[in-house]
Amino acid sequence: MAKTKDLLINVARRLFAEKGMENTTMNDIATESGKGRRTLYTYFNSKEDIYLAIVEKELQFLYEKLYEIEKMDIAPDEKLKSYIFIRLDTFKEIISRNGTIQASFFQNVHEVEKVRRSIERKEIRILKNIFSDGIEQGIFRLGNAQWAAEITLNMLKGLEKPYYRKPFYQKMQQRKELFIDALFNGFVIKKD
Repeated sequence: MAKTKDLLINVARRLFAEKGMENTTMNDIATESGKGRRTLYTYFNSKEDIYLAIVEKELQFLYEKLYEIEKMDIAPDEKLKSYIFIRLDTFKEIISRNGTIQASFFQNVHEVEKVRRSIERKEIRILKNIFSDGIEQGIFRLGNAQWAAEITLNMLKGLEKPYYRKPFYQKMQQRKELFIDALFNGFVIKKD
């Protein structure tokens, strides 16, 4: 059953990318997959359900990349830097790979947010662990690792859409160290 569902998701992803979600019918998906409409409707009630399944699968791919960072044996500050840019780069890759799905992703915010919640809880856990390790090792000066994790995740979510766009992406690539410096050290010079 999982193979059939994955096949339907992959066929739909390809068709959505080629033709656009609006121009793809459930019949197109069934025909291209070599499965009948009955089989398709066994797994999905609508194109929107398939779209959300695609988003869920892509977010799982993102989580797997982030989980790899969590397991890395490096200092918490280096882990956080890796987390930030691997997350942004992976998100950009996901949106690019899925062609016209990108427009729906940014327009369908409420539906996509429902799918993202479970992955976001996992992301907050990873970030909290990074911050907790950094606090414990005297690297981060924070009072609350949970709050730092939530703020960081929301900041990264705010960068997703501009980071996808080429001009902003290029600027970020050139200014990674400035970005990290601002994030880690803030903007205000402390007076003695």
